[in-house]
Amino acid sequence: MTRKKQIIVPIVILIAGILLFLAFSSMKKPPAEKAKVDNTPIVAVEEVTVTPMTLNVDSYGIVKPKYETEIVAQVSGQIVELSETFVRGGFVEKDQLLARIDPSDYQAALIDAEASLASAKAALEQERAQGKVAEQEWQRITDASPTALSLRKPQLKQEIARVEAAKASVLRAKRNLERTELRAPYDAMIEERNIGLGAFVGTGSRVGKILGTGIAEVRLPVPDNQLQYLVEQGNQATVNLVGTYAGEETTWVASIARSEGVIDKQSRMSYLVAQITDPYALRSDATKTPLRFGSYVNAQILGVELTKATKLPRYLVKNGQVAILNKESKLQYVDIDIARQDGGDVIVSDGLTSGDRLIISALDYPVDGMKLALPTDSESELESENEVETQIASVKD
Repeated sequence: MTRKKQIIVPIVILIAGILLFLAFSSMKKPPAEKAKVDNTPIVAVEEVTVTPMTLNVDSYGIVKPKYETEIVAQVSGQIVELSETFVRGGFVEKDQLLARIDPSDYQAALIDAEASLASAKAALEQERAQGKVAEQEWQRITDASPTALSLRKPQLKQEIARVEAAKASVLRAKRNLERTELRAPYDAMIEERNIGLGAFVGTGSRVGKILGTGIAEVRLPVPDNQLQYLVEQGNQATVNLVGTYAGEETTWVASIARSEGVIDKQSRMSYLVAQITDPYALRSDATKTPLRFGSYVNAQILGVELTKATKLPRYLVKNGQVAILNKESKLQYVDIDIARQDGGDVIVSDGLTSGDRLIISALDYPVDGMKLALPTDSESELESENEVETQIASVKD
């Protein structure tokens, strides 16, 4: 009996354990399914726009007249007349009278010179007549050839020289008389006047200073490495000058007239000279805004024209390549041609087309051809999952 108990008890315990295991197993809930995690890197992109572009070179300068002249008295005397426009800031035309020096002494000198000329001419005619008489008398006396002295030729040459000297004196007197009138050599603006009515001036005295209003110039410093972006190094290039007039920003159009041909020793810059005609709008359209001498202007020199180009941040370029998101939403590196570096940007002339999606966000471990996603893609997937869950919930209800 004891032996039967030893056999039956373990069997009962085993069966009871199996039954308990089955009972607990039936009560256990199945583990919840974990949501799938999408590890596709999300990137930000910017659409590329390719358009024609002009490579401009920026500069600056001060507006100055092409011609400026100090008016100096060439004869001495008292100022007896002054033009009303001969004042600081006044505008005068070419050959306009600025001031007049007392011409009395110079008129008298001209009369004296003309009288001397008339006397010299009379003496010359008399000497010619005497020479003819001497030649006739020599022929009556002898058949021998007369000497030059016998024909009074030296005396004739002397009288001719006196006539020429008298003519020179007349010319000098006329020129001195003309110099009593101080006239403008070209269209100009008066910068300063140093004389007054009744003042006495000597030869070489400064009378005033004028600035030519026909053409204004601006010296534009340009770094030597920027000349490559200008057609023919800027020769005849168009320049937009930007400055202020009466408190408003204004633009004037000029053109490069020449290069100074040397590099400045101090600034190490090349200088291009821009010119603008009629800066004060005296002869052209009256509605044109004057460009005053002494104005500070910023200049934009128009350079090489690119048929298709785009500007990108320089930090996006690595080893001459940029990363784009292709049509398959994969990372793709493309080679580009950089036409110019412009501060923190670069101008790309080839390699990109309009509509390309340029990746502007950083990637930890970028691999060419890797799958990428946009923020809008993640939002779309989340919305789709929410719609599916909503539909399942409605079915259960």
